[in-house]
Amino acid sequence: MAPTQALDRFLAGVERRAFLTARFALGNADDALDVVQDAMLQLVRSYANRGEQEWGPLFHTILQSRISDWRRRAKVRNRLRVWFGGKEEDGDSDPLQNIADSRSPDPPGQLRDKQAMAALEAAIHKLPPRQQQAFMLRVWEGLDIAQTARAMKCSAGSVKTHYSRAVHALRAQLEDHL
Repeated sequence: MAPTQALDRFLAGVERRAFLTARFALGNADDALDVVQDAMLQLVRSYANRGEQEWGPLFHTILQSRISDWRRRAKVRNRLRVWFGGKEEDGDSDPLQNIADSRSPDPPGQLRDKQAMAALEAAIHKLPPRQQQAFMLRVWEGLDIAQTARAMKCSAGSVKTHYSRAVHALRAQLEDHL
């Protein structure tokens, strides 16, 4: 398989999960899309010549760096807005997402699922950034401890601690949905 095709296949396979990771971290779909696209471009520009087995950890390292950069810039923007009399951004909500799907075979079941997913998303969003990163990389992306440590630029012990704390916090917040 040509290197370009392999890279295209890798990016297509990681795109949706990366978007969801970024959306959980940033709370905004548009910002998440920008961050994921930027991470993908950086991977292609800088690491396309690396082996396929290296792309996953490299991509997640780049993605986590882009998320951290976005958070830092957002914090500065929000301070400036408040200073100049503006309000901090509230999460944008899409009213179309609140409409029930009439084609659903089990509307009460889908409502419960949707509520559980909304609760999970809110609980993940409440986690401290490092716990959120560890949880998303380990559970969502399926990275092992060493790969997660490399992506987060920390030790394996730190990954274990952050992940454990995230799981305990999520269980406590979501016990009604378990």
